[in-house]
Amino acid sequence: MQVFIEPIGRLINEFSKLPGVGKKSAQRYAYKIIGMTESEAQEFAAAILNVKKKVKYCKICGNFTEEEVCDICKERDGKIICVVKEPKDVIALEKLREFKGVYHVLHGVINPMEGIGPNDIRLRELLARVGEGGVEEVILATNPDVEGDATALYIAKILKPLGVKVTRLAHGIPIGSEIEYTDDVTLSRAFIERKEV
Repeated sequence: MQVFIEPIGRLINEFSKLPGVGKKSAQRYAYKIIGMTESEAQEFAAAILNVKKKVKYCKICGNFTEEEVCDICKERDGKIICVVKEPKDVIALEKLREFKGVYHVLHGVINPMEGIGPNDIRLRELLARVGEGGVEEVILATNPDVEGDATALYIAKILKPLGVKVTRLAHGIPIGSEIEYTDDVTLSRAFIERKEV
C-alpha cells in the first residue's frame, strides 16, 4: 500500500537525497512546502534555480563565484595559498578573519577506496599556480581524517621540490571531524598554530 500520494512521495524522496536529511526530516520539509502559499513556493523554487544558474567555480581557485574570478582572488595577495577540500571550507575559514591570502579548492580528496586518485582532484591546477612563482607558502587545510591527511602528505611531497614552504593546520581540530563543523575558537587556534610539513 502506498503511504503518500505521488507528488508528496516524490518531494519527500527528493529532500531525502540531501546530505544529513533522513526520511522524517524529508517529510517535515515536504509538509512545510505544502503549507506554503503558491508565491512562497515559487520563490523557494526560484532560489534553487537561481543558484544553479548563477553560481559557478572561480577559474583560479575553484571557490564559488558569480563571475569568472572570485573576489578573494581579485583582491588578495597570492603569496600564501590555503588548500581546502570544498568551497564550504573557504566559508568556514573566512569567518575567522585570520587569513589574508588566497585559497585553492581541491573539490575532493584522495580516496582509493572510492576510486579517487590525484588526477581526480584539482592538483594540476595547484601545481600550475605554485609553478608560476611568487607563492611563498602553501597551507594544507584538508580535514584531519585518513583521506585528508593522505591528501595533505601527497601534496606536501609534490610541492617540496618546488622550494615552497608547506604547512598543515595544527591538530586542535578533532580527528575524524570536518572543518565546516568545527567551532571558531578551535579552528582559529589550529590555523594560528599550523606546522610546517
